[in-house]
Amino acid sequence: MSAPLLAHLRRRWLSWLCMAVLVVGLPVSCGALKYKERELLFRIEPGTAGWYRGLPQDVQEFDIKPASYKAGQNLHAWWWPAARRDAPSILYLHGVRWNLTGQAFRIEQLRAMGYSVLAIDYRGFGQSKGDLPSEASVYEDAHVAWERFTAMQPDANKRLIYGHSLGGAVAINLAADLAAQAKKQHVAVPVRGLVIESSFTSLGDAVAEVADNNLPVNWLPVRWLLSQKFDSIDKIVDIDMPLLVVHGLSDPFMPSRFSQQLFNAALEPKHLLLVPGGTHNNSMSLGGNQYRQALDTLLKARPHQLAGPSVVQGSQGS
Repeated sequence: MSAPLLAHLRRRWLSWLCMAVLVVGLPVSCGALKYKERELLFRIEPGTAGWYRGLPQDVQEFDIKPASYKAGQNLHAWWWPAARRDAPSILYLHGVRWNLTGQAFRIEQLRAMGYSVLAIDYRGFGQSKGDLPSEASVYEDAHVAWERFTAMQPDANKRLIYGHSLGGAVAINLAADLAAQAKKQHVAVPVRGLVIESSFTSLGDAVAEVADNNLPVNWLPVRWLLSQKFDSIDKIVDIDMPLLVVHGLSDPFMPSRFSQQLFNAALEPKHLLLVPGGTHNNSMSLGGNQYRQALDTLLKARPHQLAGPSVVQGSQGS
């Protein structure tokens, strides 16, 4: 996705969200305001992404229908097994707007690095049936996907959780919940590591950033009026697993300082990979070998191996 398009999206969707909270909310009911906020936040694009060219034959598509969902609801999933049967696996959690067809290029890159990938659309996205998503529903969807993921990759030491953009907040919440459950049961956390890319500290911080730059109402407390919080900065200290944080230094949508703040708040072992020229969507391809090595190191991490930030050197393809 081009940088001009991302800049355009930045100007539009968060500005709309802010205006919905600050203006639309004045005359309408609280429930209607919350619905409009969710509608503007997730901005679901129907159908197939324009750049989608179809799935390879070895990708398995299926629906997940847990008993906890209402009748007619489901998660649609892709499972792309690696060529190696004993390969590590990634649970892929995407961000807003685009369904799985808009994520295929990034999923393909992860698979090309040697990983099996399970990717899901949240309810309301793509072929996943359900109501308009909310913070609570996407968290629930991630937990449902996790249960299927553990069956498909039974080795906890070969499991990674990956979240892009808002999916990073979903991934952090899942990781913190898994760590809390493991601590309560006095067992090891059942996942090897967490990867977050192009994400943010909290939705309030992200909206306030754009409000400060684009709206004439930047003196109002936007973050306190949001019903959807996605407070990653408060949860990341509790993930209790190796962490890789990735961000493009030319991201016009989410400033890289958000990832720096998440990295600073997290406990060791952790690594921050900053990609010069990287925008919101292309850090994986621009990061090339260093991105691949950071993932491999995460999988084998010991505290002394991951500590500290790094910047991609040169221009490398993947």
